[in-house]
Amino acid sequence: MKIGILKTDDVRKELVDEFGEYPEMFVNLLHDQDSGLEFITFEVQHGQYPEQIDEVDAYLITGSKTGVYDDKPWIAPLMEFVRKLHEKQKPTIGICFGHQIIAQALGGRARKSDKGWGLGVHTYEMQETPSWMSEPTLNFSLLVTHQDQVDQLPPGGEYWHPVSSVLWQWCKWTTICSVSRRTRNLPRFIQIA
Repeated sequence: MKIGILKTDDVRKELVDEFGEYPEMFVNLLHDQDSGLEFITFEVQHGQYPEQIDEVDAYLITGSKTGVYDDKPWIAPLMEFVRKLHEKQKPTIGICFGHQIIAQALGGRARKSDKGWGLGVHTYEMQETPSWMSEPTLNFSLLVTHQDQVDQLPPGGEYWHPVSSVLWQWCKWTTICSVSRRTRNLPRFIQIA
């Protein structure tokens, strides 16, 4: 399987030597689950997209310090690309900003939380175990850091887990999975297929 990483931000220069760029982080985490995965990165924040949508089997949209509501010239083209992915039923996952851009592009709404930042360990209780979870569980804890939230799902969206501080953290559509930012543990709960 070949995954296209849609890179939407750069890691701060002083942290790159120790942690790498966002695509490297995802490659390392996903290779822990399946060493046969292949990856290609597209710098969408600089206007780089695949020539053909089917160049890869699935897409991953990274996080960003940018909000989907910010006036940046690369956001509208990315939303259009997300709509094409949805039309073509291309498997896609969004992490943090990626989650929000998917919702916004498909008719939902993302905004800053009125409650400010959510920081620390949060325990989640799932309403149901999603089929993509490799180890089904209804309760788990993760380290969180988030400020923006999807507060209105797009048409056809469903939620797996409502949270008081973030209204829609785990959303799903027919072919697009959208997950807000978590820790490095997140990919252990994700199966891109």
